[in-house]
Amino acid sequence: MSPTITEVDVYDIRFPTSEQLDGSDAMNPDPDYSAAYVMLRTDSPGGLAGYGLCFTIGRGNDVVAAAIATLRPYVVGRSVDSVTGDLGAFYRLLTHDSQLRWLGPEKGVMHMAAGAVVNAAWDLAARQAGLPVWELLAGMSPEQLVDMVDFRYLSDALTRDEALEILRRAEPGRAARAAELRRHGYPAYTTEPGWIGYSDDKLTRLSKEAVAAGFRQIKLKVGGDLDDDLRRMRLARDAVGPDIRIAVDANQRWDVADAVGWMRALAPFDPYWIEEPTSPDDVLAHAAIRAGQPVPVATGEHVANRVVFKQLLQAGAVDFVQIDAARVAGVNENIAILLLAAKFGVPVCPHAGGVGLCELVQHLSMFDYVAVSGSWDDRVIEYVPHLHEHFTDPVVMDHGRYRAPAAPGFSARIVPESLADYRYPDGPVWQARQELTR
Repeated sequence: MSPTITEVDVYDIRFPTSEQLDGSDAMNPDPDYSAAYVMLRTDSPGGLAGYGLCFTIGRGNDVVAAAIATLRPYVVGRSVDSVTGDLGAFYRLLTHDSQLRWLGPEKGVMHMAAGAVVNAAWDLAARQAGLPVWELLAGMSPEQLVDMVDFRYLSDALTRDEALEILRRAEPGRAARAAELRRHGYPAYTTEPGWIGYSDDKLTRLSKEAVAAGFRQIKLKVGGDLDDDLRRMRLARDAVGPDIRIAVDANQRWDVADAVGWMRALAPFDPYWIEEPTSPDDVLAHAAIRAGQPVPVATGEHVANRVVFKQLLQAGAVDFVQIDAARVAGVNENIAILLLAAKFGVPVCPHAGGVGLCELVQHLSMFDYVAVSGSWDDRVIEYVPHLHEHFTDPVVMDHGRYRAPAAPGFSARIVPESLADYRYPDGPVWQARQELTR
């Protein structure tokens, strides 16, 4: 008999990263990295469970947690095998409830909440199989993988048959690429030097340390003040030299004209890309910015769903697709986005600036390399050094590369002590903070 899912536990977990300005940028000056955290409990004698999360930056984390709780009736009481044996159907079940879908549709808090539960189900499936998620995915047949995708609204750009062809084309080299991944890891870049609240001295020191640690790309936050950005880009370029790539990220700060003018001014420092130059929903603005200045355009961490990614690719508006493991509706929708990017020949460089995002998204990039694109050319995963110690299976960096996870699951489980200490608002960390402000 298959065990049964007996409960969906939801936690509001917040870390006071604003105290050191970790994660600060022109649009988000004081983030507290947070997770609406999900545990799918079962009655398995061995304690089998699934873990997932939705990343936020503080206020509103409780709203996402409440949205996750509304999905409980779709999960509790189901056999584990009925979920893990058809994760495509489970994803569609959570995203196609007509009344909950109305709140998006297929975007925003409700869609993110569905993604947290979907990701927890993938973690559960991988633990049940004794495999990390990237290996579970990379071991599926092309037919199984396309069954995970909702092709509604995509067929004008990517059909099921085209997706099958992409996956079948990559199939012969899967084993060799998986072995290569285990030997060498996956290329990364670091945003550690670039938070906008850091001093010039800290920026310079961390930039030099990143190069010494083996990173061949760093990223700076921009968009607050042009003179400041010119100074900071000059400091970073002097610190890392001409051969290290420097990407820049405006976090949606600009209108089109501002983005074009700003990037023309920064262009002499050879930025590798400009990330999120404007509203993530504005496909035509991204296309205009790409056409109006010389720096390649990247976006995706706040793109709401596969449909907007489709339009960005159709419009020729992006040079780099940046998926996020917890923004869209989980693994299934990200499979669709990876397939779209492969169809259009655009490299995928995931966003991972947030609690747990490095842990999650490494699996998606590794699956992409092994079973979808078959390439890591021009592809890197973002890395930030914050908060990994709170996970039972944290990311491992080795000379600027992600080591391939070997532990079963999605690397999403937070250690119990951290759940207790950082639970908002009654955990001891937040209680102590409240005492200080009285």
